[in-house]
Amino acid sequence: MTNEPQQVDVVVVGAGIAGLGAARELTAGGRTVAVLESRDQVGGRLRSDEQTGLDLGATWFWPNEPRVMRLVKEVELAVHAQHLAGDAIYHVPGGCQRIDGNPLDAPSFRVSTGMQSLAVAVAAELPEGVIHLDTPVHAVRLDGDAIVADTPRGVVAGRHLVLAVPPATAVHRIEFSPTLPESLADLAAGTPVWMGAITKVVAIYKTPFWRQVGLAGSGISHIGPMREIHDISGPGGQPAALFGFVPRSPGDAAVGEDDIRGQLVEMFGDAAANPQRVIVHDWSDDEHTSPPGVVSLTAYGRFGHRAYAKPALNGRLHWASTETAAQYSGHVEGALVAAARAVRAVLDA
Repeated sequence: MTNEPQQVDVVVVGAGIAGLGAARELTAGGRTVAVLESRDQVGGRLRSDEQTGLDLGATWFWPNEPRVMRLVKEVELAVHAQHLAGDAIYHVPGGCQRIDGNPLDAPSFRVSTGMQSLAVAVAAELPEGVIHLDTPVHAVRLDGDAIVADTPRGVVAGRHLVLAVPPATAVHRIEFSPTLPESLADLAAGTPVWMGAITKVVAIYKTPFWRQVGLAGSGISHIGPMREIHDISGPGGQPAALFGFVPRSPGDAAVGEDDIRGQLVEMFGDAAANPQRVIVHDWSDDEHTSPPGVVSLTAYGRFGHRAYAKPALNGRLHWASTETAAQYSGHVEGALVAAARAVRAVLDA
Protein backbone atom coordinates (compact mmCIF):
# COMPACT_ATOMS: atom_id res chain seq x y z
CA MET A 1 0.00 0.00 0.00
CA THR A 2 1.33 3.46 -0.91
CA ASN A 3 0.76 6.89 0.57
CA GLU A 4 -1.64 7.63 -2.26
CA PRO A 5 -5.26 6.75 -1.39
CA GLN A 6 -6.21 3.39 -2.86
CA GLN A 7 -9.57 3.30 -4.63
CA VAL A 8 -11.55 0.08 -4.81
CA ASP A 9 -15.19 -0.87 -5.10
CA VAL A 10 -15.30 -2.59 -1.70
CA VAL A 11 -13.09 -2.40 1.38
CA VAL A 12 -13.12 -5.55 3.52
CA VAL A 13 -11.91 -5.29 7.12
CA GLY A 14 -10.62 -8.62 8.38
CA ALA A 15 -9.02 -11.61 6.62
CA GLY A 16 -10.81 -14.31 8.57
CA ILE A 17 -13.01 -16.68 6.62
CA ALA A 18 -15.89 -14.17 6.56
CA GLY A 19 -13.75 -11.44 5.03
CA LEU A 20 -11.99 -13.78 2.62
CA GLY A 21 -15.26 -15.42 1.64
CA ALA A 22 -16.79 -12.03 0.96
CA ALA A 23 -13.77 -10.94 -1.09
CA ARG A 24 -13.93 -14.15 -3.11
CA GLU A 25 -17.57 -13.61 -4.04
CA LEU A 26 -17.14 -9.90 -4.69
CA THR A 27 -14.23 -10.41 -7.06
CA ALA A 28 -16.21 -13.14 -8.81
CA GLY A 29 -18.96 -10.54 -9.18
CA GLY A 30 -16.59 -8.14 -10.92
CA ARG A 31 -15.86 -5.83 -8.00
CA THR A 32 -12.40 -4.62 -7.01
CA VAL A 33 -11.58 -5.34 -3.38
CA ALA A 34 -8.98 -4.53 -0.74
CA VAL A 35 -8.83 -6.79 2.35
CA LEU A 36 -7.25 -5.09 5.37
CA GLU A 37 -5.99 -7.42 8.11
CA SER A 38 -4.32 -6.40 11.36
CA ARG A 39 -2.53 -9.74 11.81
CA ASP A 40 0.52 -10.95 9.92
CA GLN A 41 -1.43 -13.93 8.55
CA VAL A 42 -4.85 -14.77 7.20
CA GLY A 43 -7.44 -16.89 8.99
CA GLY A 44 -8.53 -14.91 12.03
CA ARG A 45 -10.10 -17.43 14.39
CA LEU A 46 -9.29 -20.18 11.91
CA ARG A 47 -5.91 -20.68 13.53
CA SER A 48 -3.89 -23.89 13.24
CA ASP A 49 -0.62 -24.86 14.87
CA GLU A 50 2.18 -24.46 12.32
CA GLN A 51 3.97 -27.69 13.28
CA THR A 52 1.02 -30.08 13.42
CA GLY A 53 -1.92 -28.39 11.70
CA LEU A 54 -4.02 -28.98 14.84
CA ASP A 55 -6.66 -26.34 15.34
CA LEU A 56 -6.44 -23.69 18.04
CA GLY A 57 -9.69 -22.02 16.99
CA ALA A 58 -12.50 -23.32 14.80
CA THR A 59 -12.31 -27.11 14.47
CA TRP A 60 -15.44 -28.78 13.13
CA PHE A 61 -17.98 -28.38 10.39
CA TRP A 62 -21.12 -30.45 9.99
CA PRO A 63 -22.96 -32.19 7.13
CA ASN A 64 -25.93 -29.79 7.42
CA GLU A 65 -23.74 -26.74 6.73
CA PRO A 66 -23.88 -26.31 2.95
CA ARG A 67 -21.65 -23.29 2.47
CA VAL A 68 -18.57 -24.60 4.24
CA MET A 69 -19.10 -28.08 2.78
CA ARG A 70 -19.18 -26.58 -0.71
CA LEU A 71 -16.23 -24.27 -0.12
CA VAL A 72 -13.99 -27.06 1.16
CA LYS A 73 -14.74 -29.05 -1.99
CA GLU A 74 -14.18 -26.08 -4.30
CA VAL A 75 -10.71 -25.38 -2.91
CA GLU A 76 -9.97 -29.13 -2.90
CA LEU A 77 -8.93 -29.63 0.71
CA ALA A 78 -8.65 -33.10 2.24
CA VAL A 79 -11.05 -33.72 5.13
CA HIS A 80 -11.58 -36.51 7.64
CA ALA A 81 -14.37 -37.44 10.00
CA GLN A 82 -14.24 -36.59 13.69
CA HIS A 83 -13.32 -39.67 15.73
CA LEU A 84 -16.41 -40.88 17.58
CA ALA A 85 -15.84 -44.49 18.62
CA GLY A 86 -15.44 -45.35 22.29
CA ASP A 87 -16.74 -44.29 25.68
CA ALA A 88 -16.81 -40.82 27.22
CA ILE A 89 -15.61 -39.68 30.63
CA TYR A 90 -17.71 -37.76 33.16
CA HIS A 91 -15.45 -35.90 35.61
CA VAL A 92 -16.95 -34.84 38.94
CA PRO A 93 -15.66 -34.17 42.47
CA GLY A 94 -14.67 -37.51 43.88
CA GLY A 95 -13.69 -39.20 40.66
CA CYS A 96 -14.54 -40.09 37.10
CA GLN A 97 -17.34 -42.14 35.59
CA ARG A 98 -17.00 -43.96 32.30
CA ILE A 99 -20.09 -43.47 30.13
CA ASP A 100 -21.02 -46.20 27.67
CA GLY A 101 -20.77 -44.80 24.18
CA ASN A 102 -20.00 -41.22 23.26
CA PRO A 103 -22.97 -38.89 23.74
CA LEU A 104 -20.79 -35.78 23.49
CA ASP A 105 -19.65 -35.84 19.87
CA ALA A 106 -21.79 -35.72 16.76
CA PRO A 107 -20.77 -36.76 13.25
CA SER A 108 -18.70 -33.92 11.86
CA PHE A 109 -15.71 -33.20 9.65
CA ARG A 110 -12.30 -31.62 10.02
CA VAL A 111 -9.88 -30.17 7.49
CA SER A 112 -6.99 -32.61 7.63
CA THR A 113 -4.30 -29.94 7.31
CA GLY A 114 -6.04 -27.65 9.80
CA MET A 115 -8.92 -25.24 9.42
CA GLN A 116 -6.57 -22.34 8.73
CA SER A 117 -5.77 -24.11 5.46
CA LEU A 118 -9.27 -23.17 4.31
CA ALA A 119 -8.51 -19.49 4.77
CA VAL A 120 -5.10 -19.86 3.09
CA ALA A 121 -6.68 -21.64 0.11
CA VAL A 122 -9.35 -18.97 -0.33
CA ALA A 123 -6.75 -16.21 -0.02
CA ALA A 124 -4.67 -17.89 -2.73
CA GLU A 125 -7.57 -17.56 -5.16
CA LEU A 126 -7.78 -13.78 -4.78
CA PRO A 127 -5.98 -11.49 -7.22
CA GLU A 128 -2.49 -10.39 -6.28
CA GLY A 129 -2.41 -7.29 -4.09
CA VAL A 130 -5.92 -7.69 -2.67
CA ILE A 131 -4.83 -8.73 0.84
CA HIS A 132 -2.92 -6.29 3.03
CA LEU A 133 -1.48 -7.86 6.18
CA ASP A 134 -0.25 -5.92 9.22
CA THR A 135 -2.77 -3.25 8.28
CA PRO A 136 -5.10 -2.49 11.19
CA VAL A 137 -8.00 -0.14 10.54
CA HIS A 138 -8.29 2.58 13.17
CA ALA A 139 -10.95 4.79 11.58
CA VAL A 140 -13.83 4.45 9.13
CA ARG A 141 -15.46 7.59 7.76
CA LEU A 142 -17.85 8.72 5.09
CA ASP A 143 -16.36 11.09 2.55
CA GLY A 144 -18.93 12.15 0.00
CA ASP A 145 -19.90 9.09 -2.01
CA ALA A 146 -17.06 7.03 -0.54
CA ILE A 147 -16.48 5.16 2.70
CA VAL A 148 -12.86 5.44 3.76
CA ALA A 149 -10.69 3.22 5.98
CA ASP A 150 -7.70 4.85 7.67
CA THR A 151 -4.73 2.63 8.51
CA PRO A 152 -1.13 3.27 9.61
CA ARG A 153 -0.06 2.24 6.10
CA GLY A 154 -2.39 4.49 4.16
CA VAL A 155 -5.98 5.21 3.20
CA VAL A 156 -8.32 2.93 1.27
CA ALA A 157 -11.61 4.22 -0.12
CA GLY A 158 -14.51 2.28 -1.57
CA ARG A 159 -18.17 2.50 -2.39
CA HIS A 160 -18.89 -0.03 0.35
CA LEU A 161 -17.12 -1.48 3.39
CA VAL A 162 -17.60 -5.01 4.74
CA LEU A 163 -16.80 -5.24 8.45
CA ALA A 164 -15.72 -8.86 8.93
CA VAL A 165 -14.51 -8.65 12.53
CA PRO A 166 -16.49 -9.18 15.76
CA PRO A 167 -18.79 -6.21 16.42
CA ALA A 168 -17.43 -5.63 19.93
CA THR A 169 -13.88 -5.60 18.62
CA ALA A 170 -14.82 -3.26 15.79
CA VAL A 171 -16.41 -0.61 17.99
CA HIS A 172 -13.51 -0.80 20.44
CA ARG A 173 -10.74 -0.44 17.86
CA ILE A 174 -12.31 1.67 15.12
CA GLU A 175 -13.50 5.29 15.28
CA PHE A 176 -16.56 5.77 13.09
CA SER A 177 -17.45 9.09 11.49
CA PRO A 178 -20.26 9.87 11.62
CA THR A 179 -20.68 7.90 14.81
CA LEU A 180 -22.84 4.80 14.70
CA PRO A 181 -26.36 5.23 16.09
CA GLU A 182 -26.26 4.80 19.85
CA SER A 183 -28.49 1.73 19.82
CA LEU A 184 -26.28 0.02 17.22
CA ALA A 185 -23.05 0.96 18.97
CA ASP A 186 -24.41 -0.39 22.28
CA LEU A 187 -25.56 -3.59 20.59
CA ALA A 188 -22.15 -4.11 19.01
CA ALA A 189 -20.21 -3.32 22.20
CA GLY A 190 -22.29 -5.83 24.16
CA THR A 191 -22.27 -8.68 21.65
CA PRO A 192 -20.09 -11.57 22.83
CA VAL A 193 -17.10 -12.55 20.75
CA TRP A 194 -17.17 -16.18 19.61
CA MET A 195 -14.14 -17.89 21.25
CA GLY A 196 -13.36 -14.60 23.00
CA ALA A 197 -13.92 -15.95 26.52
CA ILE A 198 -12.25 -19.30 25.82
CA THR A 199 -8.77 -20.67 26.25
CA LYS A 200 -8.24 -23.64 23.96
CA VAL A 201 -5.74 -26.27 25.05
CA VAL A 202 -4.21 -28.96 22.83
CA ALA A 203 -2.16 -31.81 24.34
CA ILE A 204 -0.14 -33.77 21.78
CA TYR A 205 0.89 -37.40 22.40
CA LYS A 206 2.94 -40.03 20.59
CA THR A 207 -0.13 -42.23 20.10
CA PRO A 208 -3.89 -41.91 20.73
CA PHE A 209 -3.57 -44.17 23.78
CA TRP A 210 -7.18 -43.56 24.86
CA ARG A 211 -8.47 -45.34 21.78
CA GLN A 212 -6.51 -48.45 22.73
CA VAL A 213 -8.57 -48.78 25.92
CA GLY A 214 -11.90 -48.07 24.24
CA LEU A 215 -12.22 -44.38 25.03
CA ALA A 216 -13.40 -41.78 22.54
CA GLY A 217 -11.19 -39.06 24.00
CA SER A 218 -14.26 -37.03 24.92
CA GLY A 219 -15.25 -35.87 28.36
CA ILE A 220 -17.21 -33.39 30.43
CA SER A 221 -15.74 -32.00 33.64
CA HIS A 222 -17.39 -30.18 36.52
CA ILE A 223 -13.97 -29.52 38.04
CA GLY A 224 -11.81 -28.15 35.25
CA PRO A 225 -9.85 -26.29 34.23
CA MET A 226 -11.00 -27.85 30.95
CA ARG A 227 -14.77 -28.26 31.05
CA GLU A 228 -15.07 -30.10 27.73
CA ILE A 229 -12.52 -32.40 26.07
CA HIS A 230 -12.42 -34.06 22.64
CA ASP A 231 -10.11 -36.09 20.40
CA ILE A 232 -8.50 -33.71 17.90
CA SER A 233 -6.13 -36.22 16.33
CA GLY A 234 -5.36 -36.07 12.65
CA PRO A 235 -6.43 -38.67 10.10
CA GLY A 236 -5.51 -42.18 11.20
CA GLY A 237 -4.81 -40.89 14.70
CA GLN A 238 -1.70 -38.90 13.76
CA PRO A 239 -0.79 -36.49 15.11
CA ALA A 240 -2.42 -37.82 18.28
CA ALA A 241 -3.98 -35.15 20.46
CA LEU A 242 -6.71 -34.22 22.91
CA PHE A 243 -8.08 -30.72 23.18
CA GLY A 244 -10.17 -28.91 25.73
CA PHE A 245 -12.07 -25.68 26.24
CA VAL A 246 -11.26 -23.60 29.32
CA PRO A 247 -14.00 -20.97 29.83
CA ARG A 248 -12.75 -17.69 31.26
CA SER A 249 -14.52 -15.50 33.80
CA PRO A 250 -13.54 -12.08 35.16
CA GLY A 251 -10.60 -12.43 37.53
CA ASP A 252 -9.60 -15.94 36.41
CA ALA A 253 -5.89 -16.63 36.34
CA ALA A 254 -4.32 -17.96 33.17
CA VAL A 255 -4.44 -21.75 32.97
CA GLY A 256 -1.13 -23.54 33.56
CA GLU A 257 0.30 -26.65 31.90
CA ASP A 258 0.59 -28.47 35.24
CA ASP A 259 -3.14 -28.03 35.81
CA ILE A 260 -3.83 -29.39 32.33
CA ARG A 261 -1.64 -32.45 32.82
CA GLY A 262 -3.17 -33.13 36.23
CA GLN A 263 -6.71 -33.07 34.84
CA LEU A 264 -5.82 -35.29 31.89
CA VAL A 265 -4.30 -37.88 34.26
CA GLU A 266 -7.42 -37.82 36.43
CA MET A 267 -9.66 -38.39 33.41
CA PHE A 268 -7.54 -40.61 31.15
CA GLY A 269 -5.03 -42.27 33.46
CA ASP A 270 -1.25 -42.24 33.85
CA ALA A 271 -0.71 -42.58 30.10
CA ALA A 272 -1.81 -38.93 29.84
CA ALA A 273 0.94 -37.69 32.17
CA ASN A 274 3.59 -36.86 29.60
CA PRO A 275 2.31 -35.17 26.47
CA GLN A 276 4.98 -34.35 23.94
CA ARG A 277 3.70 -30.79 23.83
CA VAL A 278 0.92 -28.70 25.34
CA ILE A 279 -0.37 -25.68 23.42
CA VAL A 280 -2.41 -23.07 25.30
CA HIS A 281 -4.13 -20.37 23.26
CA ASP A 282 -6.03 -17.78 25.27
CA TRP A 283 -8.40 -16.04 22.86
CA SER A 284 -9.34 -13.44 25.49
CA ASP A 285 -5.73 -12.25 25.35
CA ASP A 286 -5.69 -12.01 21.53
CA GLU A 287 -5.95 -8.28 20.80
CA HIS A 288 -6.87 -8.89 17.17
CA THR A 289 -9.93 -10.89 18.26
CA SER A 290 -11.06 -9.66 21.65
CA PRO A 291 -11.65 -6.24 23.19
CA PRO A 292 -10.85 -5.60 26.86
CA GLY A 293 -13.44 -7.16 29.14
CA VAL A 294 -14.47 -9.75 26.57
CA VAL A 295 -14.99 -12.40 29.26
CA SER A 296 -17.81 -10.26 30.69
CA LEU A 297 -19.77 -10.31 27.42
CA THR A 298 -22.37 -13.04 27.91
CA ALA A 299 -25.51 -11.81 26.10
CA TYR A 300 -25.40 -14.49 23.42
CA GLY A 301 -28.96 -13.64 22.44
CA ARG A 302 -27.41 -10.71 20.55
CA PHE A 303 -25.86 -13.09 18.04
CA GLY A 304 -27.64 -12.68 14.73
CA HIS A 305 -29.55 -9.58 15.88
CA ARG A 306 -31.73 -8.19 13.10
CA ALA A 307 -29.91 -4.83 13.31
CA TYR A 308 -26.81 -6.48 11.83
CA ALA A 309 -28.75 -7.29 8.67
CA LYS A 310 -29.25 -3.58 7.97
CA PRO A 311 -26.30 -1.69 6.43
CA ALA A 312 -25.12 1.30 8.49
CA LEU A 313 -23.52 4.64 7.56
CA ASN A 314 -25.90 5.52 4.76
CA GLY A 315 -26.08 1.93 3.59
CA ARG A 316 -22.33 1.63 2.98
CA LEU A 317 -21.16 -0.38 6.02
CA HIS A 318 -22.07 -4.09 6.10
CA TRP A 319 -21.62 -6.45 9.08
CA ALA A 320 -20.12 -9.83 8.17
CA SER A 321 -18.68 -11.69 11.18
CA THR A 322 -20.11 -14.97 12.47
CA GLU A 323 -21.63 -13.13 15.44
CA THR A 324 -23.89 -11.22 13.05
CA ALA A 325 -25.25 -14.27 11.22
CA ALA A 326 -28.94 -15.03 11.63
CA GLN A 327 -28.12 -18.75 11.22
CA TYR A 328 -25.16 -20.82 12.41
CA SER A 329 -23.73 -17.91 14.38
CA GLY A 330 -20.54 -18.96 16.13
CA HIS A 331 -19.70 -21.48 13.39
CA VAL A 332 -17.57 -21.20 10.26
CA GLU A 333 -20.86 -21.65 8.42
CA GLY A 334 -22.19 -18.58 10.23
CA ALA A 335 -19.23 -16.52 9.03
CA LEU A 336 -20.01 -17.56 5.46
CA VAL A 337 -23.74 -16.85 5.95
CA ALA A 338 -22.95 -13.33 7.17
CA ALA A 339 -20.47 -12.78 4.36
CA ALA A 340 -23.04 -13.88 1.77
CA ARG A 341 -25.59 -11.44 3.19
CA ALA A 342 -23.10 -8.57 2.97
CA VAL A 343 -22.13 -9.52 -0.57
CA ARG A 344 -25.76 -9.59 -1.70
CA ALA A 345 -26.31 -6.13 -0.24
CA VAL A 346 -23.25 -4.74 -2.02
CA LEU A 347 -24.05 -6.33 -5.37
CA ASP A 348 -27.68 -5.22 -5.18
CA ALA A 349 -26.85 -1.64 -4.23
